[in-house]
Amino acid sequence: MVVLGPTGRNFAAGMSGGIAYVLDPDGRFPARCNMDLVDFEEIDEREAQDLRRLISEHAARTGSPVAEGVLRDWEDTLPNFIKVMPRDYRRALAELAAEGAEAAT
Repeated sequence: MVVLGPTGRNFAAGMSGGIAYVLDPDGRFPARCNMDLVDFEEIDEREAQDLRRLISEHAARTGSPVAEGVLRDWEDTLPNFIKVMPRDYRRALAELAAEGAEAAT
């Protein structure tokens, strides 16, 4: 999920699956996020490419001026995104990766 606008308070309450990328240009998002089940993580290069592709698709389908602005200033805007990762989802992904590694040996 990609969020390009403001969030309400208690974002991520009950979030157990999926990943959210939240644009936070004013630094207010952490105070609005319920951290009981999630952590913030760094966005790696592959994720940044996927994020840009999702925003590009959104801009193309909707003509969103916010999305177009994000894409226009991508290098300066990317650091303003926060990756919200549910702990249970991270654990499930790690278990799947471990199972895949075992099966490959």
